[in-house]
Amino acid sequence: MKNIFTTLLVLLSIAGYSQEEINYNDAGANKGKMFAYWGWNRGHFSNSDITFKGDNYNFTLSDVAAKDKPKPFGIYYFKPDEVTIPQTNFRIGYFFKENYTVAIGVDHMKYVMTNNQTVKFNGDLPLGSKIYTSTGNNINLTEDFLTFEHTDGLNYVNVEVSRFDNLDNWLKFPIKNIDINLTEGVGVGLLYPKTNTKLLGKERHDDFHVSGYGVSAHVGLNLTFFKYFFIQSNLKVGYINMGDIRTTKSNSDSASQHFTFLENMYVFGARFNISK
Repeated sequence: MKNIFTTLLVLLSIAGYSQEEINYNDAGANKGKMFAYWGWNRGHFSNSDITFKGDNYNFTLSDVAAKDKPKPFGIYYFKPDEVTIPQTNFRIGYFFKENYTVAIGVDHMKYVMTNNQTVKFNGDLPLGSKIYTSTGNNINLTEDFLTFEHTDGLNYVNVEVSRFDNLDNWLKFPIKNIDINLTEGVGVGLLYPKTNTKLLGKERHDDFHVSGYGVSAHVGLNLTFFKYFFIQSNLKVGYINMGDIRTTKSNSDSASQHFTFLENMYVFGARFNISK
């Protein structure tokens, strides 16, 4: 993530330098341009069933609630060595047609299972477990039984294809040096979470692991200033399926879950030509 942030700064610097060195096309010409952005998000997640498996246990927790983990605004929002503390978004893309882009990026969301909630339990626990329950009973998700977080984070690494339309003429509200644009598109990618888990009193585990896949769709409003720099607000909905989540240091222990998400993001970035 630190390298990604550094790359964005370099790209923005190139964009500023290119304004003087490159002969740009007309304001309305996008084809052949690149863009990059950085920003922050809030996430909302549906309840999900989570299954935990190991050598001597196999159980499912039903309809488990979770939330994101936003951080108050602070200097770490901009420091390269602390950029993963907030929930962030990075993307770099290319206008392969006048109104269409392809882009790759990371939605760095955070997912935290809510502790001390009561859910349905089905399955088997290890013999001698301090937690007693039976199939069909309720269980309270105390911290000594389970903590379960994708907090560094719920990393959705994805490719998006989007349409980009200038609305100035349609709105009949042109503003000098400001373009109002609508963007919408679809995406697909992998989930690469760093899952922080404590399960059944086992040693805490917190490591990156490719855990599944996701699909998404988004719509956004883009305000571009002086043809090159922009701010953008996106609303994204999607589906995440993680069938192989690491939960302990043992390869025999794993978890699986699937859920839908709603993400709203606010980003800033730049467009720039890559050739004269």
